[in-house]
Amino acid sequence: MADIIKSATRASYGKALVKLGHERDDFIVLDADLAAATQTGKFKKEFPDRFYDCGIAEQNMISIAAGIAATGKKVFASSFAMFAAGRAFEQVRNSIGYPHLNVIIGATHAGISVGEDGATHQCCEDIALMRTIPGMTIINPADETEAIKAVEAAIELDGPVYLRFGRLAVPIIFDDDYSFTVGKAATLKEGSDVTVIATGLLVHEALIAYDLLKAEGVNARIINMATIKPLDNEAVINAAKETGAIVTAEEHSVIGGLGSAVADVVSENYPVPVLKLGVNDTFGHSGPANALLDEFGLRAANIVEFAKKAISLKK
Repeated sequence: MADIIKSATRASYGKALVKLGHERDDFIVLDADLAAATQTGKFKKEFPDRFYDCGIAEQNMISIAAGIAATGKKVFASSFAMFAAGRAFEQVRNSIGYPHLNVIIGATHAGISVGEDGATHQCCEDIALMRTIPGMTIINPADETEAIKAVEAAIELDGPVYLRFGRLAVPIIFDDDYSFTVGKAATLKEGSDVTVIATGLLVHEALIAYDLLKAEGVNARIINMATIKPLDNEAVINAAKETGAIVTAEEHSVIGGLGSAVADVVSENYPVPVLKLGVNDTFGHSGPANALLDEFGLRAANIVEFAKKAISLKK
C-alpha cells in the first residue's frame, strides 16, 4: 500500500501565491505579522516589493487591503481565521464587502485542529460570519491540490473571497488533473442510501466512512463541497431527491456553517432528514490536533454513526 502523502492547506496557500506571483504582477500580499505561520513568507522571499507586513493589526490590514483594491489591484490579506474573520469582521463587512472589492482573505489555522493554541485560536465560527456578508465567496479546500486550485480561481473572481485553510497536515486526495470550479460540488463516490456532504479535512474522513458503510451494505454518496458560498444548490437538491437523507460534515460549528447552508436549501426545496456533524455549541481547548478531532467527534466513525441515523429517519 502506498504511503499517504500529507500537506497542510496553509502550506499550499503559500505555494500557490508564489506560483501566481511568477505568472502575474497585478496583486499584492499583506500579512499581520504571521508570515511564517500563514506561509505567505514564501511569497515575501520571492517578491519582497509586493509584500507588506501590517503588524499585529488585522483591522488595519483589512483597511489597507481595501485601499489598495480600490486602486484596481487584487489583494491577498492573510492572518489566522480567528483574527481575519473575527477581530476584523467590521472592516471585512464595511470596507471590503459593502463596496464589493477584490480582496481575497487567506484565513489560516481554522477549526479545532489548530490544536495546542487552544480555544482562543480555534476558530469554528468564521464560515458563519462570512456567510452573512452579501457577495462574499467562501472556499474551504480539502487538500493541497484543491487549495492551490482555489487560490488560482479566487484571483479571477469579482468581489471579496474568503479562503479557509488549516494548520494540520492532511492527506492529499486529488491528482493534479482534478477539476475545481467555484460554486460546483464534486461527487467523489456514488450511492443511493444516504449522502454525506463534507468540506475541508472532513472530506478525507468521509471517504473512509464510505468504505466502512459499504462493508455494512450501505451505499453512501460522498460529495466534496469546497465552495460553501455560493452553495451548489443543484447538487444538494439532487442528493435529497435521490438518496432521501443527508449528513453534513465540517470542522466548524454546527451553527451557521455548511450544515446550516445545506439545511436551508433542503427545507425550502425537498425536505428530507439532514444531520449536521461538526463542533457542537461549545468552545474547544488546547490539545494535540488529532486527539481533539477524536474528542469532538470529527472522524469517519462519527460520520458512519450519523449516516445510519439519517437513514433510519427516512420515511
